[in-house]
Amino acid sequence: MISQAAKAEEFRRLHNRKSVLVLPNAWDVPSARVFEDEGFPAVATSSAGLMVSLGYPDGEDIPAKEFDQAVRRIARVLSVPLSADVVGGFGDTPEGVAKSVKEVIAAGAVGINIEDFTHSTKKLLPAEKQVARLKALVRLRKSLSVPFVINARTDALRFGSGDEDAKLEEAIRRAESYRDLGADCVYPMGLTDAAPISRFVKTLDFPVNVMVRKGLPSVPELQRLGVARVSFGPSASYAAMGLLKRASREILEKGTFAALVEGAINFDELNSLAVPRKTARPD
Repeated sequence: MISQAAKAEEFRRLHNRKSVLVLPNAWDVPSARVFEDEGFPAVATSSAGLMVSLGYPDGEDIPAKEFDQAVRRIARVLSVPLSADVVGGFGDTPEGVAKSVKEVIAAGAVGINIEDFTHSTKKLLPAEKQVARLKALVRLRKSLSVPFVINARTDALRFGSGDEDAKLEEAIRRAESYRDLGADCVYPMGLTDAAPISRFVKTLDFPVNVMVRKGLPSVPELQRLGVARVSFGPSASYAAMGLLKRASREILEKGTFAALVEGAINFDELNSLAVPRKTARPD
């Protein structure tokens, strides 16, 4: 079995910008295993998908211990690196955030995604407050044997003030400060069009993460634009729930079952997703 530290180094290497890292976001054990089995080199958690699957809205309503347990269950069955979306970090102070993230790493994660806004208010944190939290995480990383990857997300494009240009400038300023203090990747949430993506990437000259959503350029085009990482976000959860809605309507309205049985896995395949792989995935 590959060590957690080695997984962290491998995950870091996947951000080298030589090719786009396509990172699927799972919400539970079987979804994570499906992504690994299909060939993705790493998996991340979706905060919304994971939390809703456990009965909590996206954000920090879920108890930290319950969140850690969910991460641990997913990490246990994967042979590839796992990154965890820790939303705002589950802490009121930089030290509290670092303490919470330490538990997430202890649960088996080798990367984290952390946001700079508050879910309850839908407002950006002051930039200096987020910088303090990220500095605490950089200090934490130096103290651990697992060199976990920090993906610093900014929601300035969603919750910043002013017009779209002003919001983009704020997102760039925040991302530059996050980059300079030791983050490994920056994540401008809401960036989907080619022109602003190109501007953002060229200005930062640093690994940039974008999220799958309608209108996002294809992976080859994102590669041309210099994007380092494209994550699913909650889109896989949306797709799975959409399938269940379509299957439900088909059965209730037509009395047929095509949506449930076409392209489905079988019992043995489902059961196998609850345990670690017996053999390594071939390269």
